[in-house]
Amino acid sequence: MGRDSHASRVARHLIASMLVIAVFGELSAMTGCAFVRGKYGDRFDPADVESIKKGTSTRTDVAARLGAPDRIIEVNGHEIFQYYDYDLKSGTVLFFSRTNIKGQDLYVFFNKEGVVDDVAFGKLKPPPEFQFWPFGD
Repeated sequence: MGRDSHASRVARHLIASMLVIAVFGELSAMTGCAFVRGKYGDRFDPADVESIKKGTSTRTDVAARLGAPDRIIEVNGHEIFQYYDYDLKSGTVLFFSRTNIKGQDLYVFFNKEGVVDDVAFGKLKPPPEFQFWPFGD
């Protein structure tokens, strides 16, 4: 009788251990991998940006060249056209993930007469170097 109860305890312990290992194995497999890519805004040509002349180009000229702005901001009676282009890449493998976001912004500032006063253009950075470890050096 002592052997049966000891054998049944060992069997139950073995089954419980196998069940725990199976559950953790399934959870690890379910994390798997995922890759996502998203784009927000429209890409614009730097040559079009260079064609905008301070003191000469108007709102109509800018809109004809670049299209409708993504956003219009008004500050102290002056309008600012904002154009943007963002690209997001994200990947996850098991528990490791990496996300890269690159973007460029164009701000066109107009005076009260609707003539270009200033242009601010953020250019894209070169792509990052490949890193095996997702958290930097």
